[in-house]
Amino acid sequence: MDFSGVERRGARYAEPYGHTLALPGVALQAMDAVVLAAVFFFASLIAACAPRIHDPWPLLRHTGIWGLFYVASLALQRRISMPCWRALLRMGSVQLVLFQVYLIAHPLQLIFVQNWQDPAILRLEKAVFGVQPILWLQRLISPGLTEWMMFCYVIYLVIYPALGILIFLRWGERHLEDYLFVLTLANVICFLGFLVCPVAGPSNHMSGEFTVPLKGWLFTAAGEFIRSDIHQVGGNLPSPHCAIATVMWLMAYRYRRLSFWLLAPVILSLYVSTFYGRYHYVSDSLTGIAAGFLVLVLAPLLVRGWNRLAGPGVKKTA
Repeated sequence: MDFSGVERRGARYAEPYGHTLALPGVALQAMDAVVLAAVFFFASLIAACAPRIHDPWPLLRHTGIWGLFYVASLALQRRISMPCWRALLRMGSVQLVLFQVYLIAHPLQLIFVQNWQDPAILRLEKAVFGVQPILWLQRLISPGLTEWMMFCYVIYLVIYPALGILIFLRWGERHLEDYLFVLTLANVICFLGFLVCPVAGPSNHMSGEFTVPLKGWLFTAAGEFIRSDIHQVGGNLPSPHCAIATVMWLMAYRYRRLSFWLLAPVILSLYVSTFYGRYHYVSDSLTGIAAGFLVLVLAPLLVRGWNRLAGPGVKKTA
């Protein structure tokens, strides 16, 4: 199979990456700047708004520890000579820290807007659709459909790293950096969105209104485990699931065209699964998709801005 056309297209997207700002013991790339800026932002927010946060100091300590962990991972990456191990550490460390920032953002959601905005979301959707979409969907629920939707919702956790590995194996570290940077940006934009419009979510705000249970098998059980043991109140708008799924799907189109087509039914079903499974409102999912497209527009601008900001001290990696 001839990959030359994809190779040239990929090179165009990946070319701005690889610029680093050398600091004592570490070398920062654009993604690192975004991750550390997010950690610093939430740490500053905790310190500034401590009287309005339950147990702020343990939360601040937790934030600082994960910031230091990320810096330590950057220092370790410089000492790893094998690209495959360096790439695995880079993928693992950024995903782990972003998940921690996601958890850190949850207790801060009502700092600026002091009430959950679910009633406003429900009024908007009723006005637009004439019904409450997630309640209307109950007439379509069946065990087989629920299992497929939950499969699509859960398998996202596998696609996230798997696509990164495929991109790295075919095109190398700079293309992987493109993928990870856009995913990082999508995560951070969603975390900030939680503060702008805090939404508790259907499972928390209107659980008593659902009359048809979601019954399925293995993946339904996995989805319910995520709901009961991992998800917290809020973290809904924009939907990180939809934002990140959009980024992964479009990055598959950029770098692994066959994967794009294979993922099409899964990603499209994933969008629906977020409100079919009562994790999100339709509005959350639509804004998540929009956020995914937005970061793909913003990413090259921000990377080039980072390269200019770093100035003459920039060092370009191989």
